Amino acid sequence: MLLLGANSGFSGMGSIIFIVLIFGLMYFMMIRPQKKQQQKHQEMMSKLQVGDKVVTIGRLHGVVDKVDTDAKTVTLDCDGIYLVFDRTAIMRVDHVEAVQPAATADTDVASATDDKTADVEEPKEPTDDSVKDDSDK
Repeated sequence: MLLLGANSGFSGMGSIIFIVLIFGLMYFMMIRPQKKQQQKHQEMMSKLQVGDKVVTIGRLHGVVDKVDTDAKTVTLDCDGIYLVFDRTAIMRVDHVEAVQPAATADTDVASATDDKTADVEEPKEPTDDSVKDDSDK
């Protein structure tokens, strides 16, 4: 009888540890990744600039024309149609990078073609050994 009473105290402590482990596992599997995703989205929204290509939660693609931080809205240019959205409606931002000036692009192309012509090898003449091997067959 004493053994049964001792086991019931230990099983109560074991079940408490099990419940704490389940809550810890839920935190690391569900809550923590969601917080990281929210933080990443907030950072993306803070870097939003005029000229960025965006996709809304309704899958509408457009270019940012105006950002109103006071009203928390974004005006998008969708092929000449200007639409106003809440900032929370922006799902993804593709930042537009600066384009190189045309003068440097032309010189890069010219130097690349010079490099390609320098690497071209002339075809080799067949040797007598290769001709003999073909005649044996």
